Amino acid sequence: MTKRVYLLGLFLLSMGAIFFGSTIGSVDVSLAEFFSILFHHSDDTMLATIIWQVRLPRVLMAYFVGAALAVSGTVMQSLLGNPLASSYTLGVSAGASLGAALIMITGVTVSFIGSLLLPATGFVFGLATVLFILIAVRSLDSQMNNQTVVLIGMIVTLFISAVLTMLTAIYQDYLKQLIFWQMGSFSGSDWETLRLFIPTTLLASFFLWREANALDSLSLGEEQAMMVGVEVKHLKLHVILWSTLLAGSAVSFVGIIGFVDLIAPHILRRLLGATHRWVLPGAALLGGSLMVIADTVSRTLLSPREIPVGAVTALIGAPFFLYLYFKKRSRIQ
Repeated sequence: MTKRVYLLGLFLLSMGAIFFGSTIGSVDVSLAEFFSILFHHSDDTMLATIIWQVRLPRVLMAYFVGAALAVSGTVMQSLLGNPLASSYTLGVSAGASLGAALIMITGVTVSFIGSLLLPATGFVFGLATVLFILIAVRSLDSQMNNQTVVLIGMIVTLFISAVLTMLTAIYQDYLKQLIFWQMGSFSGSDWETLRLFIPTTLLASFFLWREANALDSLSLGEEQAMMVGVEVKHLKLHVILWSTLLAGSAVSFVGIIGFVDLIAPHILRRLLGATHRWVLPGAALLGGSLMVIADTVSRTLLSPREIPVGAVTALIGAPFFLYLYFKKRSRIQ
């Protein structure tokens, strides 16, 4: 099968996941009813309200968050040359969540930024966390071994998680909001949030896609990349900034949701090879689809109760992470 056929299949999977997620719930909607409502041919105002005000914003938010995390994870893995690297394991998600928690607790507002304050804070804290990890790794390991990067990233993530737990215990008035960020949920999604998040995702993903050839060269090694004219330091900074923007803004809107950025890139490289021109759009399509499916499971499995979507992705992702880790160790040995 050609790469174009795989991408077409992933696109169809995406459409299927979106339709599936939009029609399944406490009130089931048939595909015929869904399309009738979508094109304003339905007279059922209750179903129309459910679709337009509840289901579609939530499903689309889940899709673009999954796409953003998958693209971010793909370039992080390429940057570090490690299939275990991701925005989650490198502390971006935890750092962004801490920033969002501090904004909620302090009640800080900035009039000229408005509703962009939360994602902007997530980006800044996520980037600061990554930079701190890279500086710490460089001081401990001059060769910046990729295993060391992942290990330090996990340690910092655990530390930030402990800080978040302490904040939750101290600020009881914000208990529900803080738990929301730590567990991850799409329940608060609306069209206003989408108008902010979708352009951010598309813009950052586009700029990362433009670096596809440079990322291909970097995956062969830094020396090889420099030989073909790639400015490695500039590329790394550029990639870290855009990938952190993707992961940090996603976490700021919906909380910590891990492992999608680990699973999607690994599967896509098996299907499409290592060429980022194909892998990045494929990761976006697959990551979005996986997130919509996970969110649909989270809100329907124990309906009317809702399972945090972060728990659903972790149940799948944690064993997958262990599989990749031990597979990598067996190859080294």
